[in-house]
Amino acid sequence: MRRLHNLGLLCSSLVWGILMSLPAHAQAVDSGWATVALTAAQQLDIRARTTGYPYRILMSVPDAPAPKQGYPVLYVLDGNAAFPVAAFLARSVASRRDVTGHQPPLVVGIGYPGDRDFDVAARQRDYTPGAQSPHPPATEGGADHFLDFIDREVKPMVAARYPIDSQRQALFGHSFGGLLALHALLTRPTSFSTYLLSSPSIWWQDKRVLAGWPNLVRSAARPRVQISVGTLEDDPPKGNYPPEVRALWAQRPMVMPARHLAHQLRELPGWSDANTVYYELAGENHGPAWLPAMTRGMQFFMEQAPSHSVAATP
Repeated sequence: MRRLHNLGLLCSSLVWGILMSLPAHAQAVDSGWATVALTAAQQLDIRARTTGYPYRILMSVPDAPAPKQGYPVLYVLDGNAAFPVAAFLARSVASRRDVTGHQPPLVVGIGYPGDRDFDVAARQRDYTPGAQSPHPPATEGGADHFLDFIDREVKPMVAARYPIDSQRQALFGHSFGGLLALHALLTRPTSFSTYLLSSPSIWWQDKRVLAGWPNLVRSAARPRVQISVGTLEDDPPKGNYPPEVRALWAQRPMVMPARHLAHQLRELPGWSDANTVYYELAGENHGPAWLPAMTRGMQFFMEQAPSHSVAATP
């Protein structure tokens, strides 16, 4: 219990550390305040050939030369919100590499143009599996097109700029992002060596995502998987919500489906507790649970040896 309490303090310190580490841009505005730039980061807005939609790609590259195998790469969904945290954690890994021996990863955030932390409509369109609406604009079911975008456009773009380790690539997603990462695990288990599923929305469309389970069972791939969920995610939400909203939440259980998924993965032939870890994060509800999930996920990813046998295919 004390360890989990300390983890909560770590997450709070993490967010504060990010805010304190952001340097002021050189050009000040008239009021004397200046715009803020994220340390050692760059971004590019592109329109995907695969989906036809615009995206923002954010990237943070380690300040050390690439190892012989190339940089490990962490791909982060909901990049507008999650990328700064992941980039900070990667810099923390870099600051301790002489002691830990861990090679800091290159971090790639995949987000959307604009200033919103979460583009609700776009993420529902891109992160949910199933048949996409035949009449534009599509509102859901674009998961396979979005994963094609990552595999065919984002990964080659990153590999063209920096030496990367194709056998050490991870995907992190929370909520609908966790659903997308789970869909990738089940249907493309060799796309990444590590899948970090934070509070995956397994309930979506009567658990449609689990229809991909036979693909994983037939595959010889043994990727590493972290599943996490907050212990409070199924508690009645606090606040002045109308009854219909509370009833909707009650139909979307989070804890038991995540727990059951971890059990199912561990029961697969050749799988074990070593490559499938599961956390129920004490005191966390759905909104902020991705913060401790990210800190644990970074550590889990770094613990993968460079010689791990699962290859990521573009």
